[in-house]
Amino acid sequence: MKPDDLFRIRHMIEAGESALRFITGRQRADLDGDEMLRFALVRAVEIVGEAASRISPDTRAGAPTVPWSAIVAMRNRLIHAYFDIDHDILWKTVTEEIPDLLPLLRSLLPTD
Repeated sequence: MKPDDLFRIRHMIEAGESALRFITGRQRADLDGDEMLRFALVRAVEIVGEAASRISPDTRAGAPTVPWSAIVAMRNRLIHAYFDIDHDILWKTVTEEIPDLLPLLRSLLPTD
């Protein structure tokens, strides 16, 4: 794997882990009333998507179980439609999709 891809995968993992920390002890309703939580989750998901968008085609091809296109599409939606973010989708992404994504990403890291 290219060093840049490894670096970006680590960024994806770190941002995903941050998102999960941000929601610890929180409920979906908190997202509506807590602007800081919304901004934090949006930013974490944006970082995951931005890093994914820069992963090389070779690395993507070698990890077909990672939903690269869907990750990048979510990032694009957050960036380009920032005024119309669906909080239910954001919450589902963080609570359901990121926990499934993290083990896939971790499996791409070299074992030392």
